[in-house]
Amino acid sequence: MSRKYKFHNKRGLYFVSFATVYWIDVFTRQQYFEVLADSIRYCRKEKGMELYCYCFMPSHIHLIFRSANEKPMELLRDFKRYTSKKMIESIVNNPQESRKEWLLWMFEKAGKAIGNVTQYQFWQHHNQPIELWSEEVIKQKINYIHQNPIVLGFVTNVVDWKYSSARNYQDDPTVLDIDTAGFLAN
Repeated sequence: MSRKYKFHNKRGLYFVSFATVYWIDVFTRQQYFEVLADSIRYCRKEKGMELYCYCFMPSHIHLIFRSANEKPMELLRDFKRYTSKKMIESIVNNPQESRKEWLLWMFEKAGKAIGNVTQYQFWQHHNQPIELWSEEVIKQKINYIHQNPIVLGFVTNVVDWKYSSARNYQDDPTVLDIDTAGFLAN
């Protein structure tokens, strides 16, 4: 793994993106988005996650966060482990999931390709953390995150994507609360 993709500053503010295996569009149902939102809420309350910006897309997630406990790698590891387990459970137990067999087959296929996975691989392994070191870079990453649903053609206005902190920046914490800081002003 490249040096630039590691958490070197345990107190740092980081931009991370991670995707489902094969970039599968899993997050297509309300209950699946709720697994992510509930996990973020838990991490904020119990694991010291400071969340400044987020966007949940059908196949991937973007976050700007800091670990108050100075354990960013462990925080993301636990988040990914928990959400992958809960997502598999949600898919298995969802009677409305028309792609159930295919999704489980794909996750199993990905798991078999990795030596340390016992059954299913849900997330790709890398997080590509980028430490945010200046106000200019922070604003660029916030813009990138909030523009993602527009770039992919899902909405024409950033606040129309429900699972994005763009709404929070308009004083609408519909899905998740985020932390605020003076350097994260629009």
